[in-house]
Amino acid sequence: MRNILLTMMYDGSCFHGWQIQQNAVSVQEVFQKALFTVFGNVDIKGCSRTDSGVHANMYCVSFHTGHRIPAEKIPAALNNYLPPSIAVLSAKEMDEEFHARYSCKGKEYIYKIWHNDIRNPFLDKYALHYWYPLDIERMNEAASHIEGYHDFTSFCTLDNREKGDFHRTVSRVCVSEAENMVTVTAQADGFLYNMVRIIVGTLLYVSQGKISPDEIPSIIEAENRKKAGPTAPAHGLYLNRVFY
Repeated sequence: MRNILLTMMYDGSCFHGWQIQQNAVSVQEVFQKALFTVFGNVDIKGCSRTDSGVHANMYCVSFHTGHRIPAEKIPAALNNYLPPSIAVLSAKEMDEEFHARYSCKGKEYIYKIWHNDIRNPFLDKYALHYWYPLDIERMNEAASHIEGYHDFTSFCTLDNREKGDFHRTVSRVCVSEAENMVTVTAQADGFLYNMVRIIVGTLLYVSQGKISPDEIPSIIEAENRKKAGPTAPAHGLYLNRVFY
């Protein structure tokens, strides 16, 4: 048996998240149909769960197969059966123990904000339209307090998927702007449910003056979701990189 790592990207606006659901079309459902056509029935391991409307510039899947198709030919074979909203970028043989989720050392998400008085129709499903003034310096000051090893209960939507330890190590949070596009970048060893979207919503509150940058440590220490800002909409969020 071979252990294959696939790297792919997808437009999440077409799907109700990655994971298979009973009453909605997911990325995993569509992807597995293409995979079955080429490889037959295989058990795939996804690197992460992305929610409805969230996109991926880099998403990784691993699976075991006895099929002998060369790795370099796998992307073209799968893309032949995938819709335009999903594309396999590369395929690589890995060690037997490799797992797309459990071998992951960290992830990077980006959140896009179209900062302009006029909405851009081509970004409607791919960036948050925000027309109020933004204080990037103030947002970055607040972002610096998020970095480090903390319990991020205050930056998590609690449901049955989140159990156990809520500590994560955030290595980077920064805000940049170029040609009216503001990008919030977050890197960590792992993320909780809605964590990046709540970070973005909190940073927007900081820009609005509703939260002071030096309040961030106390918000984290409170371990109370109500203390942080709102959850930003899903369509601006991208899983950008996965680190192994």
